[in-house]
Amino acid sequence: MQKHYAINIGRQLGSGGREIGEKLASRLGIAFYDKEIITLAAKQSGLCSEFFERADERAHLSAMRGILHYRFPFTQYGDNCLSNETLFQIQSDVIRELVDDHNCLFVGRCADYILRNHPFCVNIFISANREDRVKRIAEKMNVNPANAADIIERADKKRAEYYNYYTNKTWGTADSYHLCVNSSVLGIERSVEFIDTFVRAKLQIF
Repeated sequence: MQKHYAINIGRQLGSGGREIGEKLASRLGIAFYDKEIITLAAKQSGLCSEFFERADERAHLSAMRGILHYRFPFTQYGDNCLSNETLFQIQSDVIRELVDDHNCLFVGRCADYILRNHPFCVNIFISANREDRVKRIAEKMNVNPANAADIIERADKKRAEYYNYYTNKTWGTADSYHLCVNSSVLGIERSVEFIDTFVRAKLQIF
């Protein structure tokens, strides 16, 4: 019997990647996961979700930023220290368990790398023109364009460091994905339609 499939979306801040992911998941009738993974990982591990939120898409810093030094019996992860690596492993296990159970679309979380050995995955990266990104973030966060540009730069740097650290690949480069889409070219709705066609063809779901 064919395994469940996963669509994994990486995205620049302000590219509309999350919105595209939500709309695509709705069109395909599959589950959508972004920050929901944090809640599920906290529930599975018994840890407060704040630990995962602090480590969210950040590279190898201490989850507690050196303030607290609790240790936990995470023997199944080979380390009982509450490091970002341990939190990443917990989230990785959640992602693998979800796709074992049903078809999923994941935004971020290095899901393309975590599911690299899964035979039914599509890995997509969403970018957009800088002016469109700045406009979207300025409107969404109610900030001026200069502040929006700073927010975008910091977010992209953080996401790149996180992805590159855990995957040993390069965030946003074409050879890390099956498909790269600039959402400024077609707009959100038509980008969803385009990606939907690509996904169905690659996974042979019609």
